[in-house]
Amino acid sequence: MNLYATCAQALASIDPGEKHGLIQTLHQAARKGALVMDADTPLATIALPGYPPELRLVPPHRVPKRNVSTPVGRTKLVHAIAHIEFNAMHLALDACYRFRAMPASYYEDWLMVAAEEAKHFGLLRASLERRGSGYGRFPAHNGLWEMAVATAGDVMARMALVPLVLEARGLDVTPGLRDRFAQAGDDEAVAILEVILQDEIGHVAIGNRWFRHACATRGLDPARTFIELAQKYRAPRPHLPLNRNARLQAGFTEAELAAMLEL
Repeated sequence: MNLYATCAQALASIDPGEKHGLIQTLHQAARKGALVMDADTPLATIALPGYPPELRLVPPHRVPKRNVSTPVGRTKLVHAIAHIEFNAMHLALDACYRFRAMPASYYEDWLMVAAEEAKHFGLLRASLERRGSGYGRFPAHNGLWEMAVATAGDVMARMALVPLVLEARGLDVTPGLRDRFAQAGDDEAVAILEVILQDEIGHVAIGNRWFRHACATRGLDPARTFIELAQKYRAPRPHLPLNRNARLQAGFTEAELAAMLEL
């Protein structure tokens, strides 16, 4: 199986079921050592990955407010989380597609992440359907993918700005979301968020590992380089309070957490 060509196919697919299936096939091929990394596969600029045609992308300020105290508000919030997980699938796929000549374990790691993000999306999509809705029913914004485009030219920047900033924010905000759903008596959403939180610790740890690998190959200090990249790309500030325990499990040091508060 051609890794890069199949990642491009999955990225372009507008059918969530097909995208999920291609990710699972890639993940299984990686586990069996059956991936072919054909360096001659063309590398295309992907302005936008494939989304269901009914999904309307809008600027962040146009996304409607979501009141967790009402059934409709909770459905909208589940939809927003589903959209994050759908884009997280794209980010993991693009990390494999875009950055060539990395160690084989890099691709194995990010295809595992893609498979877990697809699992999260599947749980949320099924929850939406049980609520009488579906993915694509509400507007969503595309901030996660915009950072992928901005860092398309440098694997070190991608590892720093996507898993270690944007995805790590999920470690900080998910406990609060979980508690809001728990207060509303929405046990289904609580259970899904527990799965997501535990898996995302591992995903951020993978980002940390490959960011540090990129720094080591260039003789750079990871802590200083992270701050420089966050400032260069105008990365969003961490959501406070930081989930220190989860971030430490994901490979951040105490010194790095302290530095983040100065961003």
